[in-house]
Amino acid sequence: MVKLTIVGRVEDGLPLAQDQTYVNQQDNASFLFYQQQAELLLKQISKDPLLHPKMTILLDHHSFHFLVEKKICYIALSDSSYPRKLLFHYLQDLQKELDNFGETTLIQTTSKPYSFVRFSKIIGRIRKQYMDTRTQANLSKLNASRKQELDVVTEHLNDFMQRRQLSGTCS
Repeated sequence: MVKLTIVGRVEDGLPLAQDQTYVNQQDNASFLFYQQQAELLLKQISKDPLLHPKMTILLDHHSFHFLVEKKICYIALSDSSYPRKLLFHYLQDLQKELDNFGETTLIQTTSKPYSFVRFSKIIGRIRKQYMDTRTQANLSKLNASRKQELDVVTEHLNDFMQRRQLSGTCS
């Protein structure tokens, strides 16, 4: 299940919109931890762009998935057991919706984090379509892309951050 989604600008790491599925008293601390990690990863990507437009970073029993398109980074946190192909379909659907959103100038000029509340609602609507991996629509997406190999780099969070720190000190 997708637990957190953040959409942000690559050029400066500004988070534009967010949607989360679990925030209750017990999960609040873990949610804040993962939100901070996602924001940190977005900042890291803004300093040194990803070599690949699709990437998965493993952390504990969760995975951060990234899609970078048109200077926008789409980040989703899911359980590690959630099908990766389906998650990238989700991120691509978000990318298509943002393309149709029609706020390109506002996206480029806004300076306030999480200021796209309307898009956050769209994220929530799309996320609901991907909650159950066994729906006919989601199974069709998985089966349709079964023949296609997903070109996604996978790395553990500690390795990713360490490599980024080393590349920052060498330049």
